[in-house]
Amino acid sequence: MIKAVISGTGLYTPPAIIENDQLVEAFNQYVELYNDEHAEEIARGELTALQPSSSAFIEKASGIKRRHVIDREGILDPKRMTPNIPDRDNEEPSVQCEMAIVACKEALEQAGKTPADVDAVIVACSNLQRAYPAIAIEVQQAMGIDGFAYDMNVACSSATFGIQAAVNAVENGSARGVLVVSPEICSGHLNFRDRDSHFIFGDACTAILVEREEDTQAGQGFEILGTRLKTQFSNNIRNNFGFLNRADESGIGKPDKLFIQQGRKVFKEVSPLVAETIQGHLASLQLTPEDLKRMWLHQANLNMNQLIARKVLGRDATVEEAPVILDEYANTSSAGSIIAFHKHKDDLKTGDLGVICSFGAGYSIGSVVVRHR
Repeated sequence: MIKAVISGTGLYTPPAIIENDQLVEAFNQYVELYNDEHAEEIARGELTALQPSSSAFIEKASGIKRRHVIDREGILDPKRMTPNIPDRDNEEPSVQCEMAIVACKEALEQAGKTPADVDAVIVACSNLQRAYPAIAIEVQQAMGIDGFAYDMNVACSSATFGIQAAVNAVENGSARGVLVVSPEICSGHLNFRDRDSHFIFGDACTAILVEREEDTQAGQGFEILGTRLKTQFSNNIRNNFGFLNRADESGIGKPDKLFIQQGRKVFKEVSPLVAETIQGHLASLQLTPEDLKRMWLHQANLNMNQLIARKVLGRDATVEEAPVILDEYANTSSAGSIIAFHKHKDDLKTGDLGVICSFGAGYSIGSVVVRHR
């Protein structure tokens, strides 16, 4: 029987950083401009005045302190409040492809492999730069990989769903090695004019190499003991931007063409669902929460992660057991749990168990139980 192993991980971090104070300053300038422009309508009760944001509010609500982004100037311009990412010629690599190359090279280097050892590329992320040709095929070509590639989207669970697909490809013999890449430019679909969500997202790209156990060195990487996927439809996290928008001009520019969510409902409904999924997954593998050394959870909200860890373990988790990276990166959608794994795995010892778990729009949940070799 062929066993699948995570042999390497990679990360691309955009150099531009926006601190909470900087984001709040730009947002509050926008609020002043809006309220001044619409003062008469506000006075007549036709419009509601916008309320300012604060760094204290952001950190208390989310645990986020800063975020890395592809472009900061456009976001911090109160008259624009959208990243400025110029369109590219068809002969130029896409922004997502450039991000992916950096992360893929690090994953291969960590695994001690070359593109010749890879047969497939899966680009799994919440937003794709273009409909076709697939970003994954572009990455495949840029990396010099022979084989096949495709894009997939399961919102914030894309990376873990991609790992499931990679495991299937490796274990059924259709690929020796698969790169699962998550180039997330979340700033592109974030409404920076919305007080409740303007602080949530950042940009990053992760890569994971999944290989056959026999192709890795003894003690290298993490054996994938099992994966579990779950979806349950919900309207509480949405992005309605799509290729049919131009077919109805009345919808262009509406708030639902960017990220929108009912945050309290998501917190209340998703947290127990995630905990139950992890517990059920462990039980199916004849494991218990006490067997876990680490939980690499989706990085969206600190309070949410603490609640999920408490429900799984039956007690508060330590920062070592449930590491946090969202204070530095904010929510990077599907890349978040993989960033946590990438940065907080090297101290584990042979036999140590952990779970990579993502969750988000869908609702979707992906759980990957691993054991250090």
